Order: sequence, then C-alpha cells, then structure tokens
Amino acid sequence: MIDLETTARIRQLYHAEHWKIGTIAQQLGLHPDTVRRALQTNRFNRVPILRSRLTDPYIEFVRHVLLKHPRLCATRIYQMVASRGYTGSVVQLRRLVAELRPPRREAFLKLETFPGEQGQVDWAHFGKVTIGRALRQLCCFLIVLAYSRWMYLEFFFDQMMENFLRGHVRAFHDFSGCPRILLYDNLRSAVLERRGDAIHFNPRLLELSAHYHFAARPCQVRAGNQKGRVERAIRYVRDSFFAGRTFTTLEDLNRQALVWRDTIAHRRPWPGDDSRTVADAFEEERPRLIRLPEHAFETNLVIPIHSGKTIYVRFDLNDYSIPPQAVGRPLTLVASETTVRILDGTDEIARHRRSYDRHQIVLDPSHQEALLAQKRKAVGSTPGGRLVQAVPEAEALLDAAFAQGESAGRQTAQLVHLLDLYGAAELRVAVGEALQRKTPRASSVAFILSKRSRSKRQPFRATVSLSHRPELNDLEVAPHNLENYDDLADKH
Repeated sequence: MIDLETTARIRQLYHAEHWKIGTIAQQLGLHPDTVRRALQTNRFNRVPILRSRLTDPYIEFVRHVLLKHPRLCATRIYQMVASRGYTGSVVQLRRLVAELRPPRREAFLKLETFPGEQGQVDWAHFGKVTIGRALRQLCCFLIVLAYSRWMYLEFFFDQMMENFLRGHVRAFHDFSGCPRILLYDNLRSAVLERRGDAIHFNPRLLELSAHYHFAARPCQVRAGNQKGRVERAIRYVRDSFFAGRTFTTLEDLNRQALVWRDTIAHRRPWPGDDSRTVADAFEEERPRLIRLPEHAFETNLVIPIHSGKTIYVRFDLNDYSIPPQAVGRPLTLVASETTVRILDGTDEIARHRRSYDRHQIVLDPSHQEALLAQKRKAVGSTPGGRLVQAVPEAEALLDAAFAQGESAGRQTAQLVHLLDLYGAAELRVAVGEALQRKTPRASSVAFILSKRSRSKRQPFRATVSLSHRPELNDLEVAPHNLENYDDLADKH
C-alpha cells in the first residue's frame, strides 16, 4: 500500500507531465503494477455499493416501537420481529436497534447558590495502605462550599461515624463558620433508611446539625449530579494532588493536602469570574456563614466495654492495658484520633496512644507492676510462699530435699514451724549451714538451731500460733489466787 501523497504524485506526473508508467515506476522506486493501480480513476470516484440487509424490511417497525418505548431492550424487539417473519440473528437486530434508538440525554439547569447557602459533603476512597501488619483503607473527607468552591479535605483510615463528624467539626473551624445547608449522598453516616421522601437521618448527624444550626439535606437516589461540585472536587484531588504523591504517615499526607489546597487549589480561577480566584470568592462568602457556637461538638467514640481475665481490653484489633483492680468490671472506652482512654464511671484509669496496627499489646508498665505486686502478696499468703519470702535459701534446701526423696510438703511444714520458733534470721543461718553440710533436711536445720541456741545459752521460748483459731486472739484469762491450792493441800 502507498500513501495518498505518493498516489497524488503519480497522478500528477502521468496526467500533467505526461510521463510513461515505466518512467514513473523507475523514478519513484515502485513496481509498474503499483503505478497502474494508482492511476485507476474508479479508485477515487467509487460509489459505495449498498447491500440489502435482513433487517431492512423491519426498520420502520423498529423505529415505531422505539418511539413509543425508547428503553425497550433489543431482545424483546427481536422476539417481536421474529414473530413477524424475521430470520436473521439477534446480533444484527441489536445493531439496528442501536442505530435507531433515540439518544438519552437529560438536560440540566445551571445551579446558582447564594454565598454561605450550601456546602456539599462526600467521602472518596483512595486505595489501601499497610501499617505494620494491618491493611487500612485510605479515605478522604471533603466539604466544598457551593458558591466559592472553597474546600476542606482530610484523610482518614476509615469512614466511621466518628471520623465523619470529626471532618465536619474541623471543616467548620477552617471556614470560621458553617453553611446553612449541607448536601449529602445517601451514605450510611447521613441516612439510615429512606422510603420515597420520608427519611430517617442518622441520630449523630442530627445532633451535629442541632449543635451547628445547619440543615442536612440528602440528594435524590441515584442523582449524584445534584452534588456535582464535590464530585468534581474529588476528581480534582485525585488528578492534581494524590497522583504520584508519596507520604510517610497520615499526618504527613494531611499536611501536604492542606499545603496543596492553599497554594494551588484556592489560587485557581473562580468559575463564576475568571478575574477572581477561589480565595477571593471565599472572602466574600465568609461573612455570610453561620457563626460557630462557643464549644466544639464532641466527636470521640464512646463505647461500653467489659474486661475479661487479663489486664487488657480489645479495641480496633489491638489490646490496651488497664489496672488490675479494674479486671472483670464494666468500663467505658473513649477513643479519639490519637488517644484511647478507659474510664471507670467518671474516673480515668488508663490512657494510651492509639495504634492503627493489628494484634499489638499497648501496655502501661505501671499496670504490669501493680499486677506483679499483687501476685507477690498472694504468694506470701501461703505457708510455702511465706517461708520463701522470709528465707529465700529455703527454696534451694527444699529442692535438694525433694531430689533425695523427702516429702516437699512435710519439709515445708517443719521449716515453717522452725520459722515461728526461732525467727527468720536464725533460720537463714541454719539453712545455709545445712546446705553447706549437704544435709538438706528440716531435721538437720532443727539440730543446728538447737545447737546454736544452747551455745548462746538462750532460753527456749515456744510461740503459740493462733492462725487456725483467730477468735482466741481476743480471749482474756483472769488469774486465780494461788492460796486456794495451799488450802487444798492442808486439808489432805
């Protein structure tokens, strides 16, 4: 195949310069047959050949059906023409229906809004990010003021209700005011249920609107064009900001987003007047916004929790520690974007930095130390534990006695009895001497204690343990007159 420029050159040399076919072929480096084909006049003045189609007899019928029923599917029309004698395939009929179907174009009016009248709200999904072992969604919350196109955007790791409310509060603070109407899609955070024009709003959104005095208004179902300004803003953020963007943390991404917004997005020409910027239009709109209340709306997540057997409570794929005395009690967890607080009634008992990883143990060392202290105290409440706490060397002696076949329980009981008789200091010396002599038995320790007592000429003082009869601790015995015994002896 030769291009049109070469064809035109061949025809010019042949008809205007009267060159022969062989000369043209030699000069242009072509085959003579190629030159002859280029000189055929019917190649340029060819009349297209119209071939009849099996669908031609049914064109008027199909056009008439589509005028009455413009959205009728081609399969149904095929059944109608087949019953009238059509023998072609459904594919051919689909092509005809596509040619004859009237175009479906909906006309729209250009929306005009007053300054401070309306804002449009939406979420946008920007893929997923990996944090440690967790795979988190990256979502962008946007509010666009319909008049000035001033926007607020912030990225979050999910589309939970708390982040939805948090985005509103920070946007209002950025605007230094609030529009009178906020337009939403029928997302779950705004609309719980809808039946025609009857709408059940999310109660938390109603609380937010009551606090800031704006009216929440959802779009019609499948009518995203009603909030086209925020839709276009999402596309603008994807193409102008997020494409090719690198970031290290969520805070870094949000910082870059606000810098881009202030230096690029708000300096673009305002659609209402090319001589002004979006920032200029916002300065006109700002005084028309509703004034903010004195206090911001509370956006923290508050949920009831109940701890199990450990000193941890589970929240958002991670475990957070609590004091050991709170184990098994009903508690309240309050989660912000960066902090997790745990309350017992109105008292804060734990505070941690929030983790967005998964299967992480977020531990306050003081909680672990308090638990270990309780465990050590519990060990001291048993005879063996009290013995080891008073005389740590006794544990080595018991291990050695057990290895020689002695009963660990009997040896422990005898050593505890010796501890009550002689005290911890004497028992430590005797146990150490028994270990040196390699006679790890309670009887050997008792012999050493008795020997040390005799060598010091100390009287043996037996102590009475009332641990099994605590009521005897308060018993008072009245002394008797010993002369009564002398009277008895004299009578005999």
